[in-house]
Amino acid sequence: MKMKKAGFSFDAIDVSVGAELSFYKDKRVKATVANLTEVEFEGEVQSLSKAAITVANRMGFDWKATSVTGSRYWVFSDETLAKRKTRMEKGNPPVAPVKAVKAKSAPSPVTAPTPMPLVEKEVAPIPSRNAERTSAVTLDSSISFIPKVDKTFVSWGNIGDIKQILKSQLFFPIYLTGMSGNGKTFGIEQTCASLGREMIRVNFTAETDEDDLFGGFRLVNGETVFQYGPVVEAMKRGAVLLLDEIDLGSHKIMALQSVLEGKGYFIKKRAEWVEPTDGFTIIATANTKGKGSDDGRFIGTNVLNEAFLDRFSVTMYQPYPSEAIEKKILIKAAEGFGIESEALGKFIPNLTMWGDIIRKTFEEGGVDEIVSTRRLVDILKSFSIFGDRGKAIKMAIERFDDETRESFMSLYEKIDAGVGTENYGKEVDPNEEVKVDETSDSEYV
Repeated sequence: MKMKKAGFSFDAIDVSVGAELSFYKDKRVKATVANLTEVEFEGEVQSLSKAAITVANRMGFDWKATSVTGSRYWVFSDETLAKRKTRMEKGNPPVAPVKAVKAKSAPSPVTAPTPMPLVEKEVAPIPSRNAERTSAVTLDSSISFIPKVDKTFVSWGNIGDIKQILKSQLFFPIYLTGMSGNGKTFGIEQTCASLGREMIRVNFTAETDEDDLFGGFRLVNGETVFQYGPVVEAMKRGAVLLLDEIDLGSHKIMALQSVLEGKGYFIKKRAEWVEPTDGFTIIATANTKGKGSDDGRFIGTNVLNEAFLDRFSVTMYQPYPSEAIEKKILIKAAEGFGIESEALGKFIPNLTMWGDIIRKTFEEGGVDEIVSTRRLVDILKSFSIFGDRGKAIKMAIERFDDETRESFMSLYEKIDAGVGTENYGKEVDPNEEVKVDETSDSEYV
């Protein structure tokens, strides 16, 4: 039967009443230990969590009382209270000192010694796996990896489930898959931002290896030192580790096996055992389900090892949003770009209808290309710059082949009768003088 962990107490971590604490993100913000479980902050005795939420929300975050573990955000003696608690619970023993041994001198003729009684010889204990080693470079604990809150974000799809999982503080690795540009990574980032959870993102390529993930020796100020990698940093901080585009990785990502089981990791180059701090978990994103890309759309993706995939507790599929949700996403994006509602008119409903028709045609095999939510947002961004709907759309679909581009543009012109081709890409009279802005290298000037 698994024993329940003891609650937090200042007495248990050897921090006395009256001790001064500082907020991990801004050491100028102070609180004083008032009793065994609470602090005095701004003249009020309150919990660590309430004080942390007050400070974080003033900094622009949107933290809720149900999602914050206060001991992770207050620092005493250069370490967070949560880390201090974990360290003291493990009770790392000191290494026994090594006694100096005198060199043997040449024997001199002496009389036989008087026999001495046998005694048990004291043997120094074997050093623990956490014994002191050569220094390693780690990031300053005052550096925060909590993403910034983006007010244009719209929560939808799997976000509710992911948020509930992260609130639980359990180790629960998630494999999130879906087509490109539908907000997988952005959704995870903003979920962490709303919960006040640190998130460390690792983007995978075919070259990503154990050294990139867990750390290696680096040259720092003329000296060779060991520098921890992002996986170790996330484990030590109890952060959310985002393995982005995991299906681009090679067989070298199998080094993550023990970490995906929620267990520790032995850094061979340093002979150091690292265990995850409470709250640490993993979310991987991918465009495939780890079986490669049959149609070549996501070239470079690999077939992932079945034992590797099986270590993820759940797999979630994220489709493109419905028209109604996509309208909300685009409305928020337009607000972020500073586009006035009068200027938009029916542009957003027309865009979502256009995108939905193209996606359904793609699913039926009628076209080989697709328009993602991200591309629709980019169209709005172009519109905020140029103020021309037709130009914004044409610039967004320029990368497609001629036939696809023309069919996509023709479809939009049928939806939005106010968009034509007369003001974009028109022929220029060779005898007409054309003024060119020499300060710009854009082909659209």
